[in-house]
Amino acid sequence: MPSVNDVLRQLKAKGTAHDLANLKKFGIAAAKPLGVSMKNIQAVARHVGRDHALAEALWKTGHYEARMLASFVDEPSEVTPSQMDRWCRDFDNWGICDTVCFKLFDQTPHAWGRVPKWSRQRGEFQKRAGFALLASLAGHDKAATDAQFIAGLRLIEDAAADDRDLVKKGISWALRRIGTRNKKLRDASLEVAGRLAASEDPSARWIGKDAVRDLTRSR
Repeated sequence: MPSVNDVLRQLKAKGTAHDLANLKKFGIAAAKPLGVSMKNIQAVARHVGRDHALAEALWKTGHYEARMLASFVDEPSEVTPSQMDRWCRDFDNWGICDTVCFKLFDQTPHAWGRVPKWSRQRGEFQKRAGFALLASLAGHDKAATDAQFIAGLRLIEDAAADDRDLVKKGISWALRRIGTRNKKLRDASLEVAGRLAASEDPSARWIGKDAVRDLTRSR
């Protein structure tokens, strides 16, 4: 298995000024960026394979792309709740938040336990992570029950007044993804979305209207 330094050299070799500029273009204020595209990060991941210890070492480097790579390299079965909380505290942009939740955390046995905890966090990206993870579970966890997502809808209503752009977009994402699970959850999601759309709170109203528009269009 290659060392963390070997992998960093591979990433740095694939960095370009164009991909570095794309981070700013997409509103990603990344720490220690190398300018490597997602396509090339995934190519390195395929070459490296799965390795929990390497994923932890990559995360500790602080490089944006190394942390993105860690989400593809880590073994979901070896991820612990404390690791999830530690990585979540490090989230500093929507790109790393969403990718780690979508590609790694939602595959772990601890995912559902993190959703309510993170949905009540104060930090912008930490709170977004709760709803990014809920949205990811709605898309990927085929064994989850309707009751689990109904509980998720209550978290959505509780948080809908948060006016931070990336938080409310994460909440909307979760609401819309839950609504794609089945008819029962679509109806429940539309009911929540309707209440939010009628709210006097601007953020809740935006989330509700966004979800109503999306879920009625996809019928």
